[in-house]
Amino acid sequence: MCDAISVVNNQASYTMQVGGVAVIPGGNFNVICSLNGVIQKSGTSFVTSSSTITFSQNLVTGDVIDFILILGSVLDLGVPSDGTVTTSKIVNSNVTNAKLQNSSITLNGSAVSLGGSATIGGGKIGQVVTATTTTEVTNTSTTYADVGLSASITPTATSSKIYVIVSLSSMGYSGSSANNISGFARLLRGSTEIGVYLNCRTDNVTAFQNGATISANNLDSPSTASSVTYKVQQKIVTAGNGRSISIGFGSTLSTITLMEVLA
Repeated sequence: MCDAISVVNNQASYTMQVGGVAVIPGGNFNVICSLNGVIQKSGTSFVTSSSTITFSQNLVTGDVIDFILILGSVLDLGVPSDGTVTTSKIVNSNVTNAKLQNSSITLNGSAVSLGGSATIGGGKIGQVVTATTTTEVTNTSTTYADVGLSASITPTATSSKIYVIVSLSSMGYSGSSANNISGFARLLRGSTEIGVYLNCRTDNVTAFQNGATISANNLDSPSTASSVTYKVQQKIVTAGNGRSISIGFGSTLSTITLMEVLA
């Protein structure tokens, strides 16, 4: 409620004050004014500018400004304080894609429920990395050696698993009057052995003989969000008599595929 205002003869404009201090309403419609016992129409019978109210015609001696009531800005709630808007204050279905910064969601870690029966998250493939080689590599040693097939991947979360698929083409053998030629291939994560695969021949081998293609898969848990490298090595089981093991005979294709499985 504004301070009482005394009418000045032939004057239309007056200063609105509360406790002797000028006040500024939010606009014409934030003011209720009574003149001579009649509520005046905002914007027609009077207008406001800053702290001044101006009536549509000059007031004269005997007119009485009964009261001037200034309302708050009921349509302007201002900016809510941080952490004050709760879920219950948001009307269902009112947050649309247009109000999201990005139209896609990157999921790291636990599954995210979308409401209803829709769920996104656990078990989804986050990324895929593939490497290939067509180079034939031979080993005559009983010590594992690289075959030139490796790939690196950086998990997005320590809880992710890496699904590894290996396909080794034309794993073959040669020897001189040697029975039971066999060899191993293995998968490493860094220096850690993840899986071992056996390919074996039991007949007399006096020249190179082509072996089968090896296909294998492993689900690994590296427990890291740093880059990890997976690679394949091979070795002969028994050395001597010209025994050897080869992968990729005839420049055939071998592949390794790494897939991040989100937790």
